[in-house]
Amino acid sequence: MKIVVCIKQVPGTHEVRIDPETKRLVREGVEAIMNPFDTYALEQGVLLREAHGGEVIALSMGPKKAEETLREAIACGADQAILLNSRAFAGSDTWATSYALSMAIKKIGDVDLVICGKQAIDGDTAQVGPGIAAHLDLPQATNASAMGEVTDTTANVTRMHEDGYDICEVDLPAVVTVVKDINSPRIPSLKGRMAARKAVITVWNEEDISADPKLLGLDGSPTRVVETNPPPARHSNTMVIEGEPQECAKKLVHELRIRTLV
Repeated sequence: MKIVVCIKQVPGTHEVRIDPETKRLVREGVEAIMNPFDTYALEQGVLLREAHGGEVIALSMGPKKAEETLREAIACGADQAILLNSRAFAGSDTWATSYALSMAIKKIGDVDLVICGKQAIDGDTAQVGPGIAAHLDLPQATNASAMGEVTDTTANVTRMHEDGYDICEVDLPAVVTVVKDINSPRIPSLKGRMAARKAVITVWNEEDISADPKLLGLDGSPTRVVETNPPPARHSNTMVIEGEPQECAKKLVHELRIRTLV
C-alpha cells in the first residue's frame, strides 16, 4: 500500500498570541510540535504498512521549520517526507490548504490511502481531511476510532459520532481522519532517530505540484478572519465544603443551583 499521512506543525504552548494586523497566530519564538491528532494518523499508517507492506509518506505544508516535525515522523516510522514550502502558500485557509495538499497527493501518484488527524489543535476546524477528499473526489470516513480488515480495494472503518458509532466499508483509494482512540503512538527508536537525522526531506513549491497560484495563499482563501477576541476569563472563585458526605452533597447541590441561576 502507498499511504500518505498529512501532518501539521502546531504551536506547542497555550501562550499563543494573535497578530492584530494579519489575524493569524504568531509562530515566531514559539515551541512547535507535531499536531497531536496527527501522531495517531501516522501510527495508523505505519501499522497498516507493517501489516500489508508498502510505504508511508509524511506530507506537510508550512515553513522550513516544519522539516523538524517531518523528521520526527520519519523517526516514528514514515519512509519518506515531503514539505510544501513557498511564500505562495502563506495565509492559506483550510480550503486552500486542502487544495495544495491534494495537488501534492496527485503528484505523488497511485496513493491507496490518505490518513489525517481529525483536526489541528491550533484551528480546530476538522476541515482539511474532508477538503482533501473533496478536491480529489475520493470517498472519506471521518472520526475513525478503529480500522478493521483492509484489502487492496476496500477498508473497514469504525466511525465515532454523537450517538455512538458506525461500521462502514469504503472503497480505496480513500481519505480517513482518525481520533485518539484508534491506537497508541509509538516512541521513536534510536534507529529511527538516526534515520531521521540522515533523511533528505523533499521540498516542493507551487510549480512542482502544478497548483494554480490563484487558489493558494490569501488570494485563494475564501475565509476571512475579520475579528479575534480572547475567551472570557474563567470564574476563579472557589469554595471548600466541609462536613459529613451527605451534608456536603446537599450543600454542593444548593450551591450549584444558585450559580446556575446567576
